Amino acid sequence: MEESIKIFKIGGSVIEQPELLRSFLKDFAALPHPKILVHGGGRSATTMAEKMGIPTRMVEGRRVTDEAMLEIVLMVYGGLNKKITALLQAEQCNAIGLTGADMNAIRAHKRPANPVDYGLVGDIVAVNSPGIISLLEQGIVPVMAPLTHDGQGQILNTNADHIAGSIAKGLAEHSTVELYYCFEKKGVMLDPEDNSSLISSITLNDFMKLKAEGVVAEGMIPKLENAFKTLDAGVEKVCIMHYQGLKHVGSKQFEGTTLCLR
Repeated sequence: MEESIKIFKIGGSVIEQPELLRSFLKDFAALPHPKILVHGGGRSATTMAEKMGIPTRMVEGRRVTDEAMLEIVLMVYGGLNKKITALLQAEQCNAIGLTGADMNAIRAHKRPANPVDYGLVGDIVAVNSPGIISLLEQGIVPVMAPLTHDGQGQILNTNADHIAGSIAKGLAEHSTVELYYCFEKKGVMLDPEDNSSLISSITLNDFMKLKAEGVVAEGMIPKLENAFKTLDAGVEKVCIMHYQGLKHVGSKQFEGTTLCLR
């Protein structure tokens, strides 16, 4: 495609709060085409599992997915995917809700059990870039749930950040791609409690230093590691930003953290 494809990943508290989600989707719908939305929903899945008496087990911030938990995430992520699609249609955004199994969009294999057995969790091996591009060329907006498949009939729970990054890398072979991770903070902060401490840009060397100093920690580490891999694979631009900043994407008013290899 000649136009730059923009991919947005959303998760966290926005997913759980209807008014915040509706506001985000209104801003997303107003963005120019072509665009793709990837959503998470892990907190909602944990809440539903608790209601149904199914224990949630996390290892290094990643969900262990047994058969019972897979049923939970299928229900939660699938329902959320269609809810988001319907809300976008209400904003005259011609969206289509997809999992990785739909039109073989994203294929994965079950993560090896060594050193940690995460159960039915997928590591992505292929993205159907031509199929996704064909939707974009028709003016359709893909909305991707964090579920993939192994080609043998097995659905796999898959990290939404990885899905967004893998789609970005796949499409970068055919077009210019920009990737935006949207969450509750303005971007990467020197002090998470100080909104004035936003780091406007981070190189790979900066990231390694900030990680060693403990400034970047916990869930931000895999997010940034994945983001730098997408840049290395040819993605034009990767940013981490507040979910309320969509209307400023591409303008001088944009506020967030832009990642650079060097």
